[in-house]
Amino acid sequence: MFGDSFFKKVESKTNVSKDTILSLASKLQNSNMKDEKVLRDLVQEIGGITGKVVSKEKEDKIVTTILKDEVPNVDSMMEK
Repeated sequence: MFGDSFFKKVESKTNVSKDTILSLASKLQNSNMKDEKVLRDLVQEIGGITGKVVSKEKEDKIVTTILKDEVPNVDSMMEK
């Protein structure tokens, strides 16, 4: 679905390698996204990978949004 040019753009903007992205995607696919602890661990891991500190408030908001199924799908974001 995504070519190497996509990954190179992402890597240049985030300093996150293609291998790291693919590893994280695999982990996301195999995780229980309705388990709050799993979600909190993933949020912190993504923050660590990207070098961003995720505040408790932001973590709470992300987890709540995911648990309530309020995350827009990729297709709807691409239509705008």
